[in-house]
Amino acid sequence: MKIVICDDQAIVRDGLEMLLKLEPDIDILGVADDGAAAVELVAKKMPDLVLMDLKMPIMNGVEAIRQIKAKHPEIKILVLTTYDDDEWVFDAIQAGASGYLLKDTPRDEVVKAIRGTVTGKTFVDPSVAGKVLRQASSHQTQPATLITSKLTDREIEVLRLIARGLSNTDIADRLFLSEGTVRNHVSAILSKLGVSDRTQAAVIAIQHGLSEGK
Repeated sequence: MKIVICDDQAIVRDGLEMLLKLEPDIDILGVADDGAAAVELVAKKMPDLVLMDLKMPIMNGVEAIRQIKAKHPEIKILVLTTYDDDEWVFDAIQAGASGYLLKDTPRDEVVKAIRGTVTGKTFVDPSVAGKVLRQASSHQTQPATLITSKLTDREIEVLRLIARGLSNTDIADRLFLSEGTVRNHVSAILSKLGVSDRTQAAVIAIQHGLSEGK
């Protein structure tokens, strides 16, 4: 896995680089000390994942995420920050972050999240997950028809359950489907909504009032 680290604190950058270099399947392509430098570095190195801080000089992490995802939607971005304010969390997810961890996350959990994020999984620190949902709920300004017209009835059912935080296993049990069928529905939903992971799909669903109902 090819990784780029972006953090404005040298001690954090150096510490992360040193720790991650101990993992045989992780290759650090470079480090950046602000969002603008990260955007340039990503364009040159084309990593699988960017480990991104948020509050930085010149360009903050949210704007860097937005620019990176606009040009390279296939690149995963995992936020690692000290900031758990509602707006920071929500803006980062909306910009395209695939996960959100706090810097007090244990090392093993960070490594696990990096590996999982690269393969398409979503990792959001439990202490901030609720904030994503609250912020999304407060931004319900779009009519549901904008997305329901793109999805089948079954996909809408699955999306509602994703928005409630259910796993594929839970969704399969609830809808009497196989997990493989649920995975196929989730893939179709992500493709039709133009998002890269279920966290972003859940945010869109909540914004369009699809977290309620049957």
